Amino acid sequence: QVQLVESGGGLVQAGGSLRLSCAASGSIFSINAMGWYRQAPGKKRELVAVITSGGSTIYADSVKGRFTISRDGAKSTVYLQMNSLKPEDTAVYYCNFGVYTPRGYLEVWGQGTLVTVSS
Repeated sequence: QVQLVESGGGLVQAGGSLRLSCAASGSIFSINAMGWYRQAPGKKRELVAVITSGGSTIYADSVKGRFTISRDGAKSTVYLQMNSLKPEDTAVYYCNFGVYTPRGYLEVWGQGTLVTVSS
């Protein structure tokens, strides 16, 4: 069983910063890509950022230059540094890992953490 535990969400004023963390636990051989997604009220879940096992990154256009994704392989943790936050960044943020386990390859989701940006 693989679990992802997120932390770091909260309420922040526009222009402020937050750092999200997501740590994996369980029977994991290795982790492939790690990503952050978000879902705003009434909208579909969307990709925010992804980082591969090799360190390559992909960002949604809406967050480029403001958000930074990073990973700590030794800790099986991914981070999302969010700067210059805007009210439109308000959403539930979910982490997503592709992991190799004794049962094979799994795609695992975190429980979500709420980020609220006030204007």
